[in-house]
Order: sequence, then C-alpha cells, then structure tokens
Amino acid sequence: MNFLQDIVNEIDNEYAGLVSDGVSAGDTTNFIDTGSYIFNALVSGSIFGGIPSNKITAIAGESSTGKTFYCLGIVKHFLDTDPDAGVIYFESESAISKGMIESRKIDSRRMVIVPVTTVQEFRLQAIKILDKYLQQSEETRKPLMFVLDSLGMLSTTKEIEDSEAGKETRDMTRAQVVKSIFRVLTLKLGKANVPMIVTNHTYDVVGAYVPTKEMGGGSGLKYAASTIIYLSKKKEKDGKDVIGNIIKAKTAKSRMSKENTVVETRLFYDERGLDRYFGLLELGEKHGVFQRVGNRVKMGESSVYPKVILQDPEKYFTPEVMQALDEAAAKEFSYGS
Repeated sequence: MNFLQDIVNEIDNEYAGLVSDGVSAGDTTNFIDTGSYIFNALVSGSIFGGIPSNKITAIAGESSTGKTFYCLGIVKHFLDTDPDAGVIYFESESAISKGMIESRKIDSRRMVIVPVTTVQEFRLQAIKILDKYLQQSEETRKPLMFVLDSLGMLSTTKEIEDSEAGKETRDMTRAQVVKSIFRVLTLKLGKANVPMIVTNHTYDVVGAYVPTKEMGGGSGLKYAASTIIYLSKKKEKDGKDVIGNIIKAKTAKSRMSKENTVVETRLFYDERGLDRYFGLLELGEKHGVFQRVGNRVKMGESSVYPKVILQDPEKYFTPEVMQALDEAAAKEFSYGS
C-alpha cells in the first residue's frame, strides 16, 4: 500500500496517516481517573477508566452544582499520576485561588492559571501554547492537561467593544466564533494527546413538553466534545449539618459509553472532594455482586450496614470485588452490552 503512504505525504496534512500507524487525533488509549469509580464508569464504561486523555470533556450544570470541584478533582488525579505532568487552567470566573488549590492537596507548582475574558483571547492563548508544545519531540513532551472554567462566562471582543460604546445589543456572532475555536482545538488537542475539560452553564428549555436542560454557548462545544456530562444536585447532611452534595451526573453525549445514563456521586465540601467509592454498592447490588438483606449489604459471609462499608471502603472493596464491579460497569455503561 505504498501508494496510500504517497498520498499521505503528498497532501501535506499534519493530521493524516495510515490507520495501521495509529490515528493520533482520534485514538484513545489512556484515561484520566476522575477520583470517583462510578463517575469513571459513567464516562468510559470501566471503574478503572475515566475521561479520555486526548479529547474534550464538557461538564455542564446550573450554578453551584460542583463543576469547578469536579475539575479540580480530576486535575489532582492527573498530577498525582505523573510527577512531570502539568495543567494549564484557563479561568474566566476569578474563582480560583492558591488557597483553594493547595487545600485540595493539588501541587500548585505544576498548575498555571491563565485568566481569560473573551473567547478570542482564549483561542489565541490555547493555540499558542499547543503550537509551542507540539514543537517538542514526542519523547520530551511531558503530560499536559487543559481546563477552561468556564465557557459560559467568556464574552466576545464585539461584546466588550459594544459595552464600551454604550450599546446593549447581543452579539449574534458568538456561537460561530465558539464553533470555529473548537473546530481548530479538537484536532490540535488530539494530535498533541492533550485532554481538555470545559465547564459550562445549563438552562431550562422554554416550552419543552417535559422539563429539559440545555447547554449554553451554541453548538460548537456540543459537536467538539467527546463527552458531555450534565450535573444536578441535592444536599448531603450529617445530622443537621450540610457536609456536601449528592451530585447526579448524566451523560448527555458520550462516544465511550451509553448516553442518557445517570449515576449519583457524593461531593464533600472539604479536601476529600469526590467520594471515591460512593455509588459502587448500588451498582454491585443491581448486578448481583452484593445482596441486600433488609437494611444491610451481604458481603461474603457477613452482612454490614452501607454506612460502615463507606467509612472503611478499602476493607470491603477487595481486588476481587473491584474486578467483579468492573465487569458490572461494562454491562451497565458500555455500548453493545
């Protein structure tokens, strides 16, 4: 098939190549642990998976649904996995501080905050960083992650100019600008093997027959993202004290797992962040890994209260149990199962 290789060489397309050589902008061979086993399963079909290492993942929800905390949890696991890894965090909400980062045990020396105001500014900075990164040889590149928090808060150059001129008209070109940005970024991120997390806002669709949420910002991110997760919440209490949130996560779009699947995760307000084992009991019970006996869970020869299990999860979630749960996750979340 030398003539096909000749075609690849002739068309001068940096993203083209024989499938047998690997499609650098499309293959996903690695995943980034999110910090929650059930969330890993939701987005990849495996409790040991996570978000894809070379694609765009969108996390969308209303205000205070934990979007930033989800991002920081994933950032922490990404940095913990490789001591040479780094994160570029594009921030539009002025909500990130050194104290917030370090209180979550994230290495602040390997995380760069890049404040951005407009979508054009984000595009310029992101592409400049990726082009510089791609100039390095594959052997010398260190693992890198992008985060944009959040797309919904970015204005456009035109909006700022109109505001300075005293105009209050809406920028009708914003959706097209966002689409063009992600069209370019998607290929570059895939070629560089750089994952990107984008947070965004959702809104209620007016006139929908059933209550429906939609992600703002036009269709650009919807098409570019490999995975889109919608978040909603309810409070988690310890007695009368609110200690965190139970976050419902739903796959609005996924190329790795079944769409429109919902799981519940637990997000603590303190440095614990996402509860790693929350949701596994329900998954195991549904697929016969565990049995419910009254208000207890039967594990082996003993039955234990769920709260006791979650207080000391490593005692009960043995390697054999985790393997059985991963097989259950494949049945529950993977395509073709």
